[in-house]
Amino acid sequence: MLPLAVVKAGACMTLVMLAGFDLHMRRLPNPVVAAFAALYFVDAAMTGGVRASLDVHVAACAASFAVAALMFRLGWLGGGDVKLAAAVFLWAGPASWPVLVVVSLCGLFVALAMLAVAGLQRSPALTGVSRWLGWIAPARGVPYGVALAMGGAVAVLLQPTAGHRTTLAMLQFFV
Repeated sequence: MLPLAVVKAGACMTLVMLAGFDLHMRRLPNPVVAAFAALYFVDAAMTGGVRASLDVHVAACAASFAVAALMFRLGWLGGGDVKLAAAVFLWAGPASWPVLVVVSLCGLFVALAMLAVAGLQRSPALTGVSRWLGWIAPARGVPYGVALAMGGAVAVLLQPTAGHRTTLAMLQFFV
């Protein structure tokens, strides 16, 4: 059987891949997002996740999907971001608030970086730099998958390991 650390490392590496895809292509491939979500169920099975815990995780997934789908409808998020948000909050479950804070702060950082790049591209003195930064051009959209990937890494790392249920209990106390 796979060690739990391998599953968590695989989930984090999947998030790194998704962030790279979003930065360079502004796409989040469905199979990769699905693999990240599926790794939660592997993790839950290995840690002995009880039915009640799974229900909370699935409820967080559904709620985040509904909110993100509304944001998609309003043109604020892309379709891949909606699916990745659902997968991230599937992992987060009862730890959704800390993950939401991380996603929001990272999203702010991504937005500020995009504004800085837009400023660089308007400067005639920095024409060479603006060509080098073309892959992150604001005209291509904001790669919010990067912020979601950071939040996803936090969600993965907040999951208790087998035999360490007290971590989850303490987290629920503070959240």
